[in-house]
Amino acid sequence: MTDHPGFTPTGTIATSTDRRRVVFATVVGTTVEWYDYFIYATAVALVFNELFFSALGANSVLLGFATVGISFLFRPLGAFLAGHFGDKYGRKTVLMWTLILMGAATALIGLLPTAAAIGVTAPILLVLLRILQGLSAGGEWGGAVLMAVEHAPKKRRGIFGASPQIGVPLGLLLASGVMAIMTAIAPGEQFLVWGWRIPFLLSVVLILVGYYVRRRVEESPVFTELAERKEKAQMPIVQLFRKHLLLVIIAALVFAGNNAVGYMTTGGYIQNYSTNPEGPVALDRGPVLWAVTGSAVTWLLTTLLAGWISDRIGRRSTYIIGWILQLGGVILLFPLVNTGSIWLLFVALAVLTIGLGFTYGPQAALYTELFPASIRFSGVSISYAIGAIAGGAFAPMIAAWLVEKTGSTDAVTWYLAGMTLIGLVATLLLRDRSGIPLGPDHEAEQTVSPIRGMAKA
Repeated sequence: MTDHPGFTPTGTIATSTDRRRVVFATVVGTTVEWYDYFIYATAVALVFNELFFSALGANSVLLGFATVGISFLFRPLGAFLAGHFGDKYGRKTVLMWTLILMGAATALIGLLPTAAAIGVTAPILLVLLRILQGLSAGGEWGGAVLMAVEHAPKKRRGIFGASPQIGVPLGLLLASGVMAIMTAIAPGEQFLVWGWRIPFLLSVVLILVGYYVRRRVEESPVFTELAERKEKAQMPIVQLFRKHLLLVIIAALVFAGNNAVGYMTTGGYIQNYSTNPEGPVALDRGPVLWAVTGSAVTWLLTTLLAGWISDRIGRRSTYIIGWILQLGGVILLFPLVNTGSIWLLFVALAVLTIGLGFTYGPQAALYTELFPASIRFSGVSISYAIGAIAGGAFAPMIAAWLVEKTGSTDAVTWYLAGMTLIGLVATLLLRDRSGIPLGPDHEAEQTVSPIRGMAKA
């Protein structure tokens, strides 16, 4: 009965209620995680350079964006830890701890005194809390993905896998929307004094909701079967790098191509560039935040659509379409933003998110089908974390530096186009493994390399 459309890999019937609960839990959990993660980037773009890094003068913006990227350097450590414990002790346990860690770090940022109050200690504490966010984000994604895809019927893995994926646009929507509301409730100086803190403190409520929802979800059926058979890998990370290092690198580059472009908004660069009063656009904060919020809706919809399409034409083909659409969005982005029209800025972001959705929606299913069951948590988590460093970690800082050095956004367009092409090439190096059995019964089939031109992993 393994991998039968109506059964879990252990042979027990997976009811529609069970599956709906898993989907709901992964959506809620990842939305809360990414809300916490993105609210920081939004605050960096709007106020943190003034509140925590003002002593650096002209370099405050670059350093602020650097702190966004610093957390990415710790995501592999979070992925290593989560992958190790997730492959040994289960997906569910790891997801509970990543949720708590992220929420605690975010709420503490909301309570943090500024540099005006405690001097250099303020940015140091801010960076330490951002590092904790990075550790949590590094462990979150892999567990959420496996809970969704390993519970899914074989022919619906793409759409089930899109459920944790939409946590990113939902988190962006929520973060931008809450910030936009606070700019209206606490305009001008009031936003600097206390308005920015409220979105961080709201994390406490969201974490409680996410924790309650996740507690009610059963463990992944694939891990349950591995545990019953006592076939869990003792050193999953060692096995991953010894047997699948090249696959990890290629998978990471697939995500890097998407992540670098996505972090133009999720990393706060567009928000900062378009609201800078001394810049070429100089739009108001509120309308820009609402435009980003609206583009998060198009991102969400296209992410779901791409997951659904990947169940029909395969992950690889869906990705190739996505890279072409993403390249078009990259080329149009800055010419439209630089018009200074808030409506054209929204159009630019909406068009960009179509390609982002198509190169993100199928990722959960793609990654899950790439790695053997016994080391799958480690494989998907570490590939994702490395891809995040290569792609989005310092994309906002690189973009700001390119504009500062060249005086134009053309160099940023070339940079983003190059990252998109890297993602396309990495995708072309992989075979399509849509529908491959995921259970431990098929570990031999799963270890056949998905890299084109290679026989065995």
